[in-house]
Amino acid sequence: MSTQEHLKTTAALKLDRRSLMTAALAGGLVASSATSADAAQAKTSKAAGPDPFRGSDDLAVAKTEAGRVRGYIHNSILTFKGIPYGADTGGAARFLPAQKPKPWAGLRSAMQYGPVSPQPDRDGWKNDEEAWMFAWNDGIQGEDCLRTNVWTPGLDGKKRPVMVWIHGGGHYAGSGQEQPGYDGENLARTGDVVVVSLNHRLGAMGYIDFSRFGPEYKASANIGMQDIVLALEWVRDNIANFGGDPGCVTIMGQSGGGAKVSTLMVMPKAAGLFHRAVVQSGSSHLIGVPSDANRLTDQVLVELGAAGSSMEAIKALPYKDLVQAAIRAQAKLRKPGQTNAISARGPRAGDFVPIVDGEIVVRHPFEKDAPPVMKPIPMMVGTVLNEQVHALNHPEYERMTEEEAKANLVKIYGAPSEGIFAAVRRRNPKMKPFDVYSICCAGSARARAQYQAKMKSAQGGAPAFLFWFTWQTPVLDGRPRAFHCSEIAFAFNNTDVAGSLTGGSARARKLGHAMSQAWINFARHGNPNHADLPKWPAYSAAQPATMIFDDACQVQIAPDREEQALIGAALGIPA
Repeated sequence: MSTQEHLKTTAALKLDRRSLMTAALAGGLVASSATSADAAQAKTSKAAGPDPFRGSDDLAVAKTEAGRVRGYIHNSILTFKGIPYGADTGGAARFLPAQKPKPWAGLRSAMQYGPVSPQPDRDGWKNDEEAWMFAWNDGIQGEDCLRTNVWTPGLDGKKRPVMVWIHGGGHYAGSGQEQPGYDGENLARTGDVVVVSLNHRLGAMGYIDFSRFGPEYKASANIGMQDIVLALEWVRDNIANFGGDPGCVTIMGQSGGGAKVSTLMVMPKAAGLFHRAVVQSGSSHLIGVPSDANRLTDQVLVELGAAGSSMEAIKALPYKDLVQAAIRAQAKLRKPGQTNAISARGPRAGDFVPIVDGEIVVRHPFEKDAPPVMKPIPMMVGTVLNEQVHALNHPEYERMTEEEAKANLVKIYGAPSEGIFAAVRRRNPKMKPFDVYSICCAGSARARAQYQAKMKSAQGGAPAFLFWFTWQTPVLDGRPRAFHCSEIAFAFNNTDVAGSLTGGSARARKLGHAMSQAWINFARHGNPNHADLPKWPAYSAAQPATMIFDDACQVQIAPDREEQALIGAALGIPA
């Protein structure tokens, strides 16, 4: 039933109990009955009234395979947080594939976010501007971190599209709650959809190759991805109880979350668990290989002083020791001057990433073509204009000269940088040198996204839709620009919730409506088009259309063709 029907039914049941009590009591008990009735009426009125927050043992109760959970209602949306989709991964379970959660008796409270995977402390807190703007919620770390969060308009058996959000942070950091823009309430209300987010194991807890310790650990380098598959199985088996349709599931992720979406496409156990895919600033062509994973494992064991230790001894270590050893190991394996652009098609040296093991992950996602499983599955993919190259925390970047910009770009692309800079400059003759430099650098992310769209289109099956988010935030004098993560709040219709990122203006709300409706329509129909956007054609080699999300949304055909050809060639992306 819908939230309002749920509330009315609860109120009616309480009134019926009051009526029966009043009719049965008489004499000296009447006064006591009246007092009880007044209390019941007050409780009923409070539950059925307009209060934004409502929590009660009788409200927002749903059934899962492991037991019943009680959430809360906020502004008519039923919200459940911290629901276990897997068992505790600590102790003897460390580095092993996750198991389903142990059933519980009675009613489990699910009103706040659960633990997040062990991970490094966030460096961003050291930067006042950045910390204020992002307003992170890093939560509490722990190995009992396999949790889902659900937002739904009703527990009514209705088959709503399900939108599963997979967080970013590479494969070593982040959570389903880390940014205010991740909150699923507005998206659930706007689109009549069910929104799910999740936590899973990260870094050395989820992507370290300990296969050398025995066959039971042969999949240890991919258990973080296997956690996500287990979460999608939880959605398949439980989401109908939350008003969702397990046959209409969209997986969507940004940055590292987008890379995880891409990797799910080449995991046989994930087949059939999702029916649409959205990749935001995280297009992944290549993932890790066993030889790189082994080098990282060797270095982690050296940093732990555990090169000759048993697995039992390693499991007994505090997880914080593993996290710190992983940080030191990664620093020693990094190549000097290495950047995201240089390694644009795949992971950097020292990255904790899933690997192609031939069983759990059977191939690279988009090395030469799109994964066969994607042929019937629509895909939406895109990037933001400036990505990680902005002047947040660095107002001095605004004064960068043309000569400085060109010299800096050589460090990214080498000899081709001169042609790339000139191509962007020709399109933007009045642009500040730093802006030209930023677009050139962020062009590597767009090159990866375009290649994904091109390969998906070449399958000849379900369509691919390409977007480019160019909207510039006004906060901090506009220095953050269209920064990495900036589109998330718009896709979730959370421009007010994330006001320190967007400014919280009517201008932001207008674009947030247009973008979130596109995401909703894509989840429901496999096509993002709607009345408040210009017609958005599917991407094809003959018509490489890009939807540009800005104050005035528009479709352009290969608007940056010249620089993209040069960037793709510099990065080894097939033409």
